[in-house]
Amino acid sequence: MANDAKRSAGPQFSAGVLMTSAVLVGVGAVFAMAGLAVGGSHVVLATRRWVKQMDVPPSEVAKAKWAQAKAAAGAGATAWQGGRPAGPAGVS
Repeated sequence: MANDAKRSAGPQFSAGVLMTSAVLVGVGAVFAMAGLAVGGSHVVLATRRWVKQMDVPPSEVAKAKWAQAKAAAGAGATAWQGGRPAGPAGVS
């Protein structure tokens, strides 16, 4: 009966195997972080080169698109509040 009590106490783990697996997971994490650093730095440098080669900087494109969006929203609001459609509806 004493052997049955020991067996039902839970699983028996080997400390050596668990330590080995923990070390392997740690080493794998270090390699993964190194890979992410190398790949990430390459992406950042390539993006910087691409932006430098552009004729118009992205900030200027964003400003122009924002101005277009504001003008379109204003025109839409004016047309909606005035009760007039923006253009001929259903006319070919």
